[in-house]
Amino acid sequence: MTPDTQISRSVLSDQVKDRLLKAILDGQYQPGARIVETRVARELGTSQAPVREALRDLEALGVVETTAFRGARVRRPSAAELLEGFAIRAELESLGARLAIPHLTDEDVDAMAAYVREMQRAAEVDDPSAEASADASFHGRMMELAGNATLERVWRTLEPFSRTYITLVAPGSDRRHVADEHVPVLDALRRRDPELAVEVLHQHFANAAARLGSHWDDGSPAAAEAPAPPSPLRASAPAASRQRTSEATP
Repeated sequence: MTPDTQISRSVLSDQVKDRLLKAILDGQYQPGARIVETRVARELGTSQAPVREALRDLEALGVVETTAFRGARVRRPSAAELLEGFAIRAELESLGARLAIPHLTDEDVDAMAAYVREMQRAAEVDDPSAEASADASFHGRMMELAGNATLERVWRTLEPFSRTYITLVAPGSDRRHVADEHVPVLDALRRRDPELAVEVLHQHFANAAARLGSHWDDGSPAAAEAPAPPSPLRASAPAASRQRTSEATP
């Protein structure tokens, strides 16, 4: 394989990974759902090689798991993983808030307020995927405003588990209450008070951990055997998928 072919394949596998990750985070692939290499390759107009590489990258992130004779499936994170993630996110986002607050503009705060309103709207209409997306945008924007690329990169590795939790939390949970819990964080940012922001962020994740104990089921049979979804990727393939790689399908 030539260096140019390796680069082309690497770029394509990154695009396939991004497309699959978006489908997973948007709830189009539920935990337990199979991801069939041949099907994804056909829908995205590429060979199986970049799809296989993309799945390896997603497995390294802990988003999918591969088993012999069964292929790749979307992982359902355990309660222990999520609790660990909450503890780490509380510390990362506390640092993010401290770094972001000195540089916050009124426009930044208004943009984050819009994400809170979107969470509340999604909760009212029982749209957990939209709520999860707005939640990720709220916290992600704060981390972007921190202006520390390393901090943001580490935080991004935890995003799939956070969004999975919001999307799949049991129906008995009060979603509007979950959305409203972002208001104290927003108020602390609006007041440009880093100590208050740290306090409310730790409380925010402590509340999430408490809900997790009441609503999360690690052993759902339905989650373990969820079928592949009906073509979640067909609507929009990555741009590079039209530039087919020259290697043959393995």
